[in-house]
Amino acid sequence: MEMSKMSDSALLKEYTTGNRAAISQLIERHKRRVTDYINMMVRDRDVADDIFQETIIKAVRFIDEGRYVDNGKFLSWVLRVAHNQVIDHFRRTKQENKITESDAGFDILGSMRFSNETIEDKMIHEQIHQDLRSLIDHLPPEQREVVLMRYFDNLPFRQIADDIGISINTALGRMRYALINLRKLIKENQVVLTA
Repeated sequence: MEMSKMSDSALLKEYTTGNRAAISQLIERHKRRVTDYINMMVRDRDVADDIFQETIIKAVRFIDEGRYVDNGKFLSWVLRVAHNQVIDHFRRTKQENKITESDAGFDILGSMRFSNETIEDKMIHEQIHQDLRSLIDHLPPEQREVVLMRYFDNLPFRQIADDIGISINTALGRMRYALINLRKLIKENQVVLTA
């Protein structure tokens, strides 16, 4: 069958069995959609092209390492990789924009930004929130319940204990184990939770 008529899954299978041209066909098929998405986020065609290259390198590396599981949603997965690369770009840019008092000649609080949260900051915080929420969903139910009540409902431990019908020490213990498990999940999944 002609490669241009093959499905994404068939092209991936071809690539993983040694047909290197299949990945080029797959990249070419989705290039415009991915670059348009990236450009929409960064609003700079040159930066978008660089991020697209980083996205493809990362995606191919994942495939080569056998870490990509084909579920028929290749484009969605590549867009997620691209989104993460955009977040990384904004994080790097944010770090590069920080200057010291001596650089400026006076105290401007170490940052070039003084005003409201930028769209980049908002994207980073939303991504961190999504990543953290996803990790919390992997906790045992009794630990997840305490974490959600404490950090998302802002309830004190005494009220959490009363609402669930457990002692305050049990509530504190569940929180302690939840934090230990979250640290393990963060490390295992290599999640970055700082802006």
